[in-house]
Amino acid sequence: MFQKQFRGAASKLSEIGLTPGHLKVLMILSSGEAMPMGSLAQGLACDASTMTWLVDRLEERGLVERKMLASDRRVKTVVLTSRGLKKTAEVKKRLYKPPAELLDLDEETLEVLRDAFAADAHDSVEKVSTGR
Repeated sequence: MFQKQFRGAASKLSEIGLTPGHLKVLMILSSGEAMPMGSLAQGLACDASTMTWLVDRLEERGLVERKMLASDRRVKTVVLTSRGLKKTAEVKKRLYKPPAELLDLDEETLEVLRDAFAADAHDSVEKVSTGR
């Protein structure tokens, strides 16, 4: 079921010119706060060159912009632009429809899945926020 969902999500992303890597960056930045490039790379478990490539592609489309950290001009942060916020909302709308397979699950199973996904999402955001 999850493999099918992933393929479907990747196809929907491709239709709007995004990759799963782009999606991860957009979702992390969707809080509206600027994030240091290094923290984004660590949170996504990728190296700095991969993060630079992802941010370059998003910046070319006007979805993100780089800024210098006021307290340390050596550090580059990334923030969503207004266009990036709109694109992120569009992506969420397209991707976050429950798969038909979930409609047949009982309430208890759905709650277990919800809690597991929420814990995983929290851990991912925590990693990015703390730079672990």
